[in-house]
Amino acid sequence: MRALPRRALLAAPAAVLMFALAACGGGSESDSGSSKAADTQQSEQNTGDAQEGEAGEEKEPPLTGEVKQKAEAAAVAEYPGTVLKSEEDREKPGMLAVEVKKEDGTTVEIYMDKSYNITGTKDEGTEEDED
Repeated sequence: MRALPRRALLAAPAAVLMFALAACGGGSESDSGSSKAADTQQSEQNTGDAQEGEAGEEKEPPLTGEVKQKAEAAAVAEYPGTVLKSEEDREKPGMLAVEVKKEDGTTVEIYMDKSYNITGTKDEGTEEDED
């Protein structure tokens, strides 16, 4: 029987190790792929978290289209300033809420019905107070 050369004996375990690493995803290409998958999963989880407000409450859906335009116009007509956000009010179904930063730096949340009639407000203070 013929003896195997030393190089063949040393190369066999290295080949097995490389194959095992590749099969388990341990190679450098696989690491970047699995890292990207982990990043994607984390990003999706963060996006899901952004959908929720404080203490696990669902975030109000933002207004869109013509409803957004009319609600923001009605709010700014009564309280001149810059619109920060406009959304449906989950606490008061059927109501809209528009947050406006007034010229003096304070913010006010303006509540209105679906006919854009203002039904109430809530002073939010200044942005520095909110941090």
